[in-house]
Amino acid sequence: MQEKPLGVPPMGAARFDMLGTALRRGWGDMRRAPGYAVIFAGVYVAIGWIMAWVTWITGQSYWLIFAAVGFPLIGPFAAVGLYEVSHRLSAGEPLDPSEIFGVIAHQRRRQLPSICAVIIIMFLFWFFLAHMIFALFLGFSTMTNVSTSLEIYFTGEGLSMLGFGTVVGAAFALLLYMITVISLPLLLDREVDFVTAMITSFQSVLRAPGPMLAWAVIVAGLTFVAMIPGFLGLFFVLPLLGHGTWHLYRQMVEAGEIG
Repeated sequence: MQEKPLGVPPMGAARFDMLGTALRRGWGDMRRAPGYAVIFAGVYVAIGWIMAWVTWITGQSYWLIFAAVGFPLIGPFAAVGLYEVSHRLSAGEPLDPSEIFGVIAHQRRRQLPSICAVIIIMFLFWFFLAHMIFALFLGFSTMTNVSTSLEIYFTGEGLSMLGFGTVVGAAFALLLYMITVISLPLLLDREVDFVTAMITSFQSVLRAPGPMLAWAVIVAGLTFVAMIPGFLGLFFVLPLLGHGTWHLYRQMVEAGEIG
């Protein structure tokens, strides 16, 4: 296994023109390695189907609302494979399946499991908080079956719950985005501890809030639309965003090396 460079590289500020370049390069990587795009996106689609199935068989279909909002929180898990594919394509290295999956397996001995644990804790806490929000606004509802009586969501209490839950969920998603958007590709690219990687990612967003928040809107918007047709749109959107995020990170590194 090739040794990774040590420490955080010089990081330049993101620019709006980098976003379009990242998407174009991401699309190019998808076209050059479509098989890996299907494989890694399939992980997300399968998880989405499982979440919907569990929600359905429990008879509590309202949980699908919270699952849909929280689902993007687990997005980074299979992204390492897409980052590695983009890295190899950029470096002109062969896309050997054993080496690519070997790199992914090697991450369990590095810092990635620690940051994944942070993501899991945030995801589970969001589910707990979502349950508390539901109980706070609708726990004393006189309706006997709120999971099948969708009109309850159009009452004053229901609309308040949806509004408050959306704000809280957006705050969780934004925080997770800020600590992972750069830290995940950074952990794959360099030997650095996960706390430093998260701080670097957070600071990168603060350094250029306009472009980085625009990228967040692109990620959130495309992911939400992709989930609507039975999660099938994720087969296209997630590889595009995964490859694109790697190229956004690399552009920021290149800008830092130049400046």
